[in-house]
Amino acid sequence: MTSFVRFFGLKAIAISAALSMTAGLAFAGDNNPSAGTILNALKGPPVTRSLSADPQRAADSSFINKMRNRPTRSLSIDERNQLDTIASSRPKIDLEINFDFNSASISQGSMSAVQHLGEALTDPQLKGATFIVSGHTDGVGSDAFNQDLSERRADTIKHYLVDHYHIAASDLVTVGYGKTRLKDASNPDDPVNRRVQVVNTESTSTASK
Repeated sequence: MTSFVRFFGLKAIAISAALSMTAGLAFAGDNNPSAGTILNALKGPPVTRSLSADPQRAADSSFINKMRNRPTRSLSIDERNQLDTIASSRPKIDLEINFDFNSASISQGSMSAVQHLGEALTDPQLKGATFIVSGHTDGVGSDAFNQDLSERRADTIKHYLVDHYHIAASDLVTVGYGKTRLKDASNPDDPVNRRVQVVNTESTSTASK
């Protein structure tokens, strides 16, 4: 009898663990995360040392400062690549923000995702941070068309955040990558590739230099 109870007890635990894992995966795949989810993804670990104590971080901060207020389409390939390198090691989140067909206008269905982003970026816990807002397209269409589209979409998100959430324009560095950085390269036309990535560079205008 004891073995019988123990067997079903272990089975119940296994089922519970499986359900928890499934819930976690569903949460991770949410294409409309809450403001709290975005905030937690972007907070990252606290920076306790001055920038001067870390030459690479100081160099990255200097580069980010040069990118402030730069028109998105003015960035060179090398500058886009350097922003991508910086982003690779910083807190970030991908948001599946849909736009009207062949347009930089935010679709009505994605408006809440952008609003959640605005709420997260204005949270006091992210005060003073500088963010990279990068636009990405799927793999359908020409390189030039997708590059232009990704830049216009990144600009659209920036303008919305500045106009509706009063985030300083200089704290939002925009860049477009077109179809050069597909999230799912094996399925280039998958909607998951049409995204906006937001990166907390952990660079602030008042950081110690």
